[in-house]
Amino acid sequence: MNRIVAALIAGFIAIMLLSSTVFVVDQRKYAIVFALGEVKDEISKPGLYFKLPPPFQNVIYLDKRVLTLDTPEPERFITAEKKNILVDAYVKWRIVNPKTYFRSFGGDEGRARNRMSQIVKAALNDEITKRTVREVISGERGKVMQAIKAKVAAEAEAIGVGIVDVRLKRVDYVEQINNSVYERMKSERVRVANELRSTGSADSEKIRADADKQRTVILAEAYREAEKIRGEGDAKASQVYAEAFGKNPEFYKFYRSLEAYRATFKDKGDVMVVDPSSEFFKYFKGNGTAAPSKK
Repeated sequence: MNRIVAALIAGFIAIMLLSSTVFVVDQRKYAIVFALGEVKDEISKPGLYFKLPPPFQNVIYLDKRVLTLDTPEPERFITAEKKNILVDAYVKWRIVNPKTYFRSFGGDEGRARNRMSQIVKAALNDEITKRTVREVISGERGKVMQAIKAKVAAEAEAIGVGIVDVRLKRVDYVEQINNSVYERMKSERVRVANELRSTGSADSEKIRADADKQRTVILAEAYREAEKIRGEGDAKASQVYAEAFGKNPEFYKFYRSLEAYRATFKDKGDVMVVDPSSEFFKYFKGNGTAAPSKK
């Protein structure tokens, strides 16, 4: 019985020793093998590997995937024209030299991220202070990102990190500048609106004046045409009257006398003091011959 227990214990110890000498490298990881605190080997290919049992050799794993460093809050920077802007950026990075990375941070990813944040902030500050707000926001945004990527890559190489990409997610004014920009935009829109309004008013006055001019011309031409027609009609009437009365002058005199009577005795209350033998009452007497004059 004691021999069986001893055999089981020995087998268990042998399995533990054997398992401590075997390790598996995942395809998403680097494996760093070090002995007594010194890096002995680095393994990047996935598979099954062997090592000496602790404390002679130990293994730590580093992430091989592309990682993202994203600023939690936008950082404030000053442009070449001494204006404050807020920049929100992110960096895609990965470990390219596991030994250097391990010597720099001891495998602590938090320390690596802090160091990367400092490098990115310094690069952003160097590039933004050389450019105006317009260049950073729109004009040279692509150039800014390329320059920042080059600076960050140069410094990150020394700590075993490779930079995949650097992007500016958002570049914006601080609140005070936003207000001034909005006010400037508002005043510009008001100026344009006033200019359009004044132009429209001038065009309206011009159209109205042109319409009034055309109206006056049309009325004048119509009046002239009416007077011309009226004159022609009066002339025609006069001609007809002349021709008609020329055939019988006495009838013309009689007709004119009747017109005079009608105009004189228009109202019943009209009173005239005239000599009955006057030429005016010539056609009131007999056959219409004039009364003999008194001598």
